[in-house]
Formats: sequence, C-alpha cells, structure tokens
Amino acid sequence: MADFNTAIREKNGVSIIDLDGYLDAHTAPTLESAFTSLIQQMNYKIVVNFRSLSYISSAGLGVFMAFIEKIRENKGDIKLTNMSPKVYNIFDLLGFPLLYEFFDEEAEAINKFNQAD
Repeated sequence: MADFNTAIREKNGVSIIDLDGYLDAHTAPTLESAFTSLIQQMNYKIVVNFRSLSYISSAGLGVFMAFIEKIRENKGDIKLTNMSPKVYNIFDLLGFPLLYEFFDEEAEAINKFNQAD
C-alpha cells in the first residue's frame, strides 16, 4: 500500500494542510481526520498544498466535497495550491475549478484569504 501523510501548519491566520504521497480510498481517512480536526478547532480558512502529492483517486476528491459545505457555512473556504499538472487534470476533468480556487503558489492562496478580511 502506498504511503500518505498530512501535516497541518498555520501561517497568517490560515491553516495549511500539506499532502504527501498517494491519496486514495485507503488513505482518504487520514485527510478526513485533518479536516475534522481543523473544523473542531473552528479553523475554516484552509489551504491545501499538493506540492508532494503524487496521486489522487476519486475517493480522495470526495474528501474535499465532504467538508466544503460545512466550511463555507462558517464563512471559510478551501483553496488548493501547488498541484502537478497530472493531479490538476483529475480535478479539472471533474469540474472542480468551478467549485474551488486553484493557485500556483501557497502564498497567493493565503493572500486571497487575508484580502477578504
């Protein structure tokens, strides 16, 4: 089974989830736990950094859909950054660019949150 890890850090009032490895049906609960933890702490400004993610399956994509409504109800959002073209193409095929903001760099996503305040 492929490895997958998340790390959560904070920068300028925004929570950042760093993804590493393969996000699929077996590893999706790890990402679900990260989102659940942030919501329990009432952290609703979330940037997900895909810099070290090499693969995502439909189960991985489903995690984002599972949490976005709760986060937006609390005036937050999930912004996605640093995707490889291969990972972005999967999001693009399923219409995610209509639902989420994508950024080339993490700093751009953080700035977007802080402009909205």
